[in-house]
Amino acid sequence: MATEQRQITINDIKRAAQTLAPILERTPVIKSHLLSTETQEVFLKMENLQRTGSFKVRGAFNKIASLSEEEKKKGIIASSAGNHAQGVALGGQHFGIPAVIVMPDGTPKAKVENTRSYGAEIVFGGPIYDDAYATARRLQKEKGYTFIHPFDDDVVIAGQGTVALEIMEQLKEVDAIVVPIGGGGLVCGTAIAARHFNPKIRIIGVQASHAASMRDSLAHGSVIELDKAKTIADGIQVRRPGDRTFELCRELGVEVVTVEEEEIQEAILFLLEKHHIISEGAGAVPVAAFMSKKIDPSIGKVCLLVSGGNIDAHVVAEIIDRGLLLQKRRFRFTTMIDDKPNALGRLTSLIGELKINIMQITQTRQKYGLDLAFQVVDVLVETGGKEQTNHLVETLKEHGYSVEEL
Repeated sequence: MATEQRQITINDIKRAAQTLAPILERTPVIKSHLLSTETQEVFLKMENLQRTGSFKVRGAFNKIASLSEEEKKKGIIASSAGNHAQGVALGGQHFGIPAVIVMPDGTPKAKVENTRSYGAEIVFGGPIYDDAYATARRLQKEKGYTFIHPFDDDVVIAGQGTVALEIMEQLKEVDAIVVPIGGGGLVCGTAIAARHFNPKIRIIGVQASHAASMRDSLAHGSVIELDKAKTIADGIQVRRPGDRTFELCRELGVEVVTVEEEEIQEAILFLLEKHHIISEGAGAVPVAAFMSKKIDPSIGKVCLLVSGGNIDAHVVAEIIDRGLLLQKRRFRFTTMIDDKPNALGRLTSLIGELKINIMQITQTRQKYGLDLAFQVVDVLVETGGKEQTNHLVETLKEHGYSVEEL
C-alpha cells in the first residue's frame, strides 16, 4: 500500500536525484545499430551497469534516506527477488541500519550472495515473491522493523523516476521509453519524469506473459491477483501489482505488452552475443518486446531500458545452450546404424564432409524393441544455422539414415 497519495511531481524526482548523487552511477545510453532501421533509431539504457547491477538501488536508497531517526532505529526489512534487496542492503550499510531481506526460495545465487555482501541478513520466505512479501510483513509486525516496499511507495517511485531524468538528458528527442513491469514502480516513475519534458512520449511497459498481473489488472479495471506467476524474468515475477502503481499506470496511460519465455531467452542471448551485454531476464524484456515486433515500428526514436544484469552464470550457460538449439546452430538428433564394424565411422565421416562439428555422440544397443541388427546413435552437432542444419538432415536421409530431432 502506498504511503502517501498526493501527486508525485518532477520536483520529487529531482530531489531524489540529489539524494542519490553520492552513490549513483550515471549509466550510459548506447545506440543499437543492429536493432535500428532506416526509419527507427533504437537505444539501450544500460542500468545493468548501475551500482548493485540494477535500477532498483534508486528507489530503495531514496526511501531509506527519507526515514526518520526513529524509523531507522527499528531496523529495516524488505521482500525482494534480489535487485531491490541489494538496494536496501546498500542503503542499510550506508546509513548504518541493520537490514533483513526476505527472498523467494529460488532466488538466483548471485543475487543472494551480492545482498549478503552488503551485510544484510537473508531469510527465505516461500516459492515466489508474493510469499516472501507476506513473510516480510509478518516479521515486520513481530519485530517492529520499518518496511521498505519495492514498488508501491511514492518515495520509491520518485527514486525510480531518476532513470528517466537521465534518459531525457541523454536523448534529447526520444519518442518512447520501453521498461519492464513487475509491481510497476519503475514504469510509473519513468512516465512521470519523461512526460514532464515531453507530454506526448509513449511509455511502454513489458511483462512476461506468464506473470502479466499489471496487464490483466488494467484490462479488468481493478487490481487482480494471478493464481500463479512463473517466468525466467524473476525480477518481474509478481502475481499482484501495487494499488498505487496500478492507479498511476491507469492515469498516465501506460501501454503494456507481453513477451514469451523463448523471446526473453533470445533477447538475453542477443544482448550477450551481439552487444556483449550481460542482462538478466527482467532486464531483457524490453529488447524481447522489440525483437518480437511488439513495439510500434512507426515510433521514430525508442529507448529500451536494460534494467538489470544480476544473473547466475549457470543460467547464462543454459540460455546459451537453449538459444543455440532454437536457432538451429546446435542440433541434436537420433538415428539408427547397422550393428556392423565401421557403421559409426561412415556416419561421422558423412557429417564431417559437410563441415559440421560433432560435439557429442553416443551409441547403444540397449533400447527396448530394437532389432538385433541395429544400434541407436544420439548425436549433438554444431552448425552454421538453420540452412546448414536443414542440409544435414536432407543429406542423411538421402543416404538412408532416419533423423529424429531431440
